[in-house]
Amino acid sequence: MKQKKFETLLYSVAGVAVMFIVVIAVNLIAGAAKTRVDLTAEKLYTLAPGTKAILQKLDTPIEVRFYFSQAETRVPSDIRTYANQVEDLLEEFREGSKGKIRIRKIDPRPDSEAEESAQADGIEPQPTGPLSPENYYFGLALSLDPEKATIPFLQPQRERLLEYDLARAIGSVISTNKPVVGVMTPLPMFGTPMNPMMMRMGQQGQRPWVFIQELKRDYSVKQVQMDADKIDDDVQILIVAHPKDISDKAQYAIDQFVLRGGKLLALLDGMCIIDKPPQQPNNPLAGMLPGGGSTLPKLLQTWGVAFDTTKVVADLAFTRELAFQENQRPQPMPTWLFVNQDGINKEDVVTSQIDNLLLPAPGAFSGTPATGLQQTVLLHTTKKSQLVEGMTAQFSGQKTMDDFKASGTEYPLAIRLKGKFKTAFPEGKPAAAEEKIDDKDKPAEPKPADNSLKESKTESAVILVGDADFIYDNFCVQIDRMFGIAQPINGNLGFVQNMVEQLSGDVSLVGTRSRGALRRPFTVVQRMQAEAEEQYRDKIRRLNEDLQATQAQLTELQSKKAPGQKQILSPEQQAKIVEFQKKQRDVQKELRELRKNLRQDIDALENKLKWGNIAGVPALVIFSGLAMFFVRKQRTKAK
Repeated sequence: MKQKKFETLLYSVAGVAVMFIVVIAVNLIAGAAKTRVDLTAEKLYTLAPGTKAILQKLDTPIEVRFYFSQAETRVPSDIRTYANQVEDLLEEFREGSKGKIRIRKIDPRPDSEAEESAQADGIEPQPTGPLSPENYYFGLALSLDPEKATIPFLQPQRERLLEYDLARAIGSVISTNKPVVGVMTPLPMFGTPMNPMMMRMGQQGQRPWVFIQELKRDYSVKQVQMDADKIDDDVQILIVAHPKDISDKAQYAIDQFVLRGGKLLALLDGMCIIDKPPQQPNNPLAGMLPGGGSTLPKLLQTWGVAFDTTKVVADLAFTRELAFQENQRPQPMPTWLFVNQDGINKEDVVTSQIDNLLLPAPGAFSGTPATGLQQTVLLHTTKKSQLVEGMTAQFSGQKTMDDFKASGTEYPLAIRLKGKFKTAFPEGKPAAAEEKIDDKDKPAEPKPADNSLKESKTESAVILVGDADFIYDNFCVQIDRMFGIAQPINGNLGFVQNMVEQLSGDVSLVGTRSRGALRRPFTVVQRMQAEAEEQYRDKIRRLNEDLQATQAQLTELQSKKAPGQKQILSPEQQAKIVEFQKKQRDVQKELRELRKNLRQDIDALENKLKWGNIAGVPALVIFSGLAMFFVRKQRTKAK
């Protein structure tokens, strides 16, 4: 008996030892192979197809110098953890490039050649603590003679953009010529310089928008004046943002640019929030008003597209409550569209990886594209939307909600036109304004020969977006005050960069970049809120109609009062007021019940999701174990 117990114990210990050795061996092999399994729905930790495409283009080795102060013990713990992730990703880049990416790990210790190399590569030293004189290095330098790209400091906050930053750096060193992008806009996108007068008044100049800063990292950017009569020949992509009151001369320049094969991205607007008119001494409120809409009237008409600059889009499915001042109570703003997956074309490469956008007071497109042009809708509203007057919507979001009536139409917010374009100026270059003045004494001069293009020889592409505000810094990024680093708060910046990249002919980075601001909104909860708010608005509308009807009846009763009554109410009037007050209380009670039921439905849904996440996996494991137990039991009985 003792012998049998000893053998059982011996086998148990031996079995545990064998399992221990197997686990260690598996970990060593897996660690050496650096194999990872990515179980995220968006495959955030797997190289994107665009990144793989860039790596496949490599025909010359690229050296990547990874600087990290490993010997410095006071490096923050989150930086050390992030350094391991960077190292893992670099290994994946090396494997994906089939050895063309050559990685050098460098520990820049103080007063060493490695530190001199880090400084020469532009790696920025970081303090180990608020009062510590010691620094550490954590950055990347890529080189392919004579080109070099540097990431001076690898911010953990940009973890989800790390793959994009690496892929973009590789793309920059293998590219010999950067595409030239022209930007035509009356908005201060390029910043405003600081002058002595502003300094005396305590004011500072404005930095270029983050959109422009990011654009300059990948392209050669040129500023094009709004009154330009020709787009430079080296410009391959033209961005026109908020072309308010654009002249025929400038539209002609854009027309000829498209016909010669240039790519156009036009950011129009139903009501531009950031374009404030100058303040007027006799009207101090004038500077607080929005700047109105913008379009390209002649070009859009020729392309078969319509865009109304007097109306903006309201959509209940994309509405949130907003407060524009610190102590202001949040109120619904149905014309500020927080567009989720219900309004994004997931089949197009430009928008496939974007799931949330903010479009403040956008306009909508309509019409049928002209013959030879193919239209693709990139963004659209839901059927719970309608067009409203821009100025009315700006001053009263609540009134827009109260008067809302869904149109049942999905309005296009951003479209792409592709094909062979025809000119909007068949008679040639339009005459300047001063040339149109009728001067009888001046002899008529012969009209110069018309050398303008009438139709594009090859297919081109134009992307039209019904909003220009969305690329303003406050609507797309959050800037760290200490480091000055911009973090995306939604998909706005990625969206506009994706469009530019597609127009430049390179869509390799589209899927990679879009991961920078991916979120999972509770679309079911938002849908429930929209449906309840629709009922809420119907009751408010009925209440307002009852109020107006009662006031009309009171006015009629007042006109029929006896001569000696003056302001004393008749019994009939008093009864009518009592009736209305009772009706008002009843409606308010119904509204409270509606809000209570809405909250209960949302809480119930959240509880279901919470318990599903907490108990779902353990329950699945238990049921799987029980199922395996009964299966084995049945097999044992069968034997």
